[in-house]
Amino acid sequence: MTVDTDSLRLFHTGTHPCGYWPERDARDLVLDPRDPRLPRFYAQALDWGFRRSGDIVYRPHCIDCRACVPVRIPLARFAPDRSQRRCLARNADVEMRVQPAERNDERLALYRRYLRARHPDGGMDGHGAAEFDQFLLGRWTEGRFLELRTRERLLAVAVTDLVEGALSAVYTFYEPDEVARGLGTLAILRQIEWGLREGRQHLYLGYWIDGHGKMDYKRRFRPLESFDGRGWHDMTEPEPSR
Repeated sequence: MTVDTDSLRLFHTGTHPCGYWPERDARDLVLDPRDPRLPRFYAQALDWGFRRSGDIVYRPHCIDCRACVPVRIPLARFAPDRSQRRCLARNADVEMRVQPAERNDERLALYRRYLRARHPDGGMDGHGAAEFDQFLLGRWTEGRFLELRTRERLLAVAVTDLVEGALSAVYTFYEPDEVARGLGTLAILRQIEWGLREGRQHLYLGYWIDGHGKMDYKRRFRPLESFDGRGWHDMTEPEPSR
């Protein structure tokens, strides 16, 4: 679908603490959130390296830093490595369900347990229903919640947007006492299966940051494409250590 972007308005945010490197200042480039055409712009924005948070579509645009690199998986070329195949085998008892993107008590409780365990004293650990809705739900997006369950117990939720030709992994939260399952990896593998089943071309993973421990897992999905501001290219593999 071709979208006329000539009249698209972009805004810079003010500086704010970086969510990945607290000692740094950050700022973002934001699509006009009042533009009624935003749902039609969204697929193009993902292709330009943007991302969604709530109703806001943004891209980091920091003055002295370009560490955040947009990445996506070309689904038809993806092949799980040995570790990912073990993750699938380890979670053979886990059922996947694609559900409407809605808050309920069960999902909210899991979200709050996850934030308390993963982001203690980070500003998100006090999130409640209002923050859940503001961060994860979009009033104009075609979003879904991919649930991972075993024996009816909710283990993980992958918030996923559907756009023309692609899926976008918005955010995943999971049961913190099930770390051994590798639920974050499993959620991406199930999103890949979902996208392939529907004939979609890409799964957008947001941003990868070289040298950041919490972002390193994205590099293990290969091949992986990165956006350099002009186009998407296969990320080169690091030279093997000698």
